[in-house]
Amino acid sequence: MLDWLLDRMVDAAEAPAIADGSRVSTYRELLDRVAYWQGQLSARGIAGRVVSIEAEYGAEAVAVFLAATNAGNVLVPISAASHAHRDDFLEIAEVEYRLRPDDPQNAIVATGRSASHVYYAALRESASPGLVLFSSGSTGKHKAAVHDLRALLKKFSVPRHCYRTLVFLQLDHIGGVNTLFYTLSNAGAVVVSEGRTPRQVCDAIAAHRVELLPTSPTFLNLLLLSEEYQRHDLSSLKLITYGTEPMPEITLRKVHAVFPEVKLLQTYGLSELGILRSQSRESGSLWMRVGGEGFETKIVDGRLFIRASSAMLGYLNAPNPFDADGFFDTGDLAEVDGEWLRILGRKSEIINVGGNKVFPLEVENALLALPNVEDVAVHGEPNPITGQVVVATIRLTEPEEATAFKTRMKLFCADKLAGYKVPAKVRFVDTLHSERFKKVRPNGAAVAAGAA
Repeated sequence: MLDWLLDRMVDAAEAPAIADGSRVSTYRELLDRVAYWQGQLSARGIAGRVVSIEAEYGAEAVAVFLAATNAGNVLVPISAASHAHRDDFLEIAEVEYRLRPDDPQNAIVATGRSASHVYYAALRESASPGLVLFSSGSTGKHKAAVHDLRALLKKFSVPRHCYRTLVFLQLDHIGGVNTLFYTLSNAGAVVVSEGRTPRQVCDAIAAHRVELLPTSPTFLNLLLLSEEYQRHDLSSLKLITYGTEPMPEITLRKVHAVFPEVKLLQTYGLSELGILRSQSRESGSLWMRVGGEGFETKIVDGRLFIRASSAMLGYLNAPNPFDADGFFDTGDLAEVDGEWLRILGRKSEIINVGGNKVFPLEVENALLALPNVEDVAVHGEPNPITGQVVVATIRLTEPEEATAFKTRMKLFCADKLAGYKVPAKVRFVDTLHSERFKKVRPNGAAVAAGAA
């Protein structure tokens, strides 16, 4: 299944493959662990089955991931961030075996289930490994996207740049899977930080001379606020990629100013489609070109539609979302300038104030420039007169009396936003991001912009 990848790993035998804290595993050592897990799976007859991988990023988790893939299994990765939903995920995905490499006494546990979904039958018929990724729809319902893993990984067979890469997103996120296979297929080094605070990430970058940091706008904002970049040697960085949510323009400008020699690249992808190849018009620009081999895009009524050869087979627990031509409605509104596009936000997040449309990102961009605002999330709430009003949920840098802040905010926004866009309500919170470092809307749902 993964002969091409394993051959490349053999060629890079003595090169560092995974750095997890102070422990650095070479490709030879990683291959030994892959072989061990292949033996364990073979001894139990686990091939072409549905298996969960319940672990955080590390050499052992990666070895299990590769071994299970090579044995033609359907993988259901579940990280600690999804612990609260684990039992639901196991049931929805019809998991037959649970693989828990961090628990040697119970590393392989049969669940007694028998996976019978039609998509699993199709994967067995084609002798292809699979991947199940859970995403949250607009209603908050977790949808299980089933991929043919062979199709998803096809693009990595073409050699590209080799980087020492810090992994920020976990293996149960399309971005985490993409980072892993891109790095291993190009004989790069996967670097795992002890945690995902700005200090811990900067520690790992400095210690292992990380060249590529794939992350989220929320984390980059926290990094700027922490000023940890001033206390660490981050001179090894060559590329910062950002996705999973819209990037505020003011945050991008600040990152570009702090890291003028580092290339900044906006990425775009979805759990349902994989990660598209992208190119930013300029390092500090939110305009990008997306697509590449295996992807087609079109804009219909301002909405971005994508057709992909790496698209999922479908959802385990939701209707088929593809149109008759195989295009997927991303739900993202996009502005177009020739071959370039800029994501404006999701259609479901637009606020309608008396018939006037308000994009949350525009208001957030304005408020992030207001002194004493550390982070902000904007949403709409029902109003009997205007239909909706704009509400800003704000994390302050220092405590401030609410009435004084609101007065200061209105004066600040007077020449920056139309009156109906200025928040009518303001709330203060201690945090605005999830464990996955995505901005969280006040209703509890993480911002679901398609970037990955």
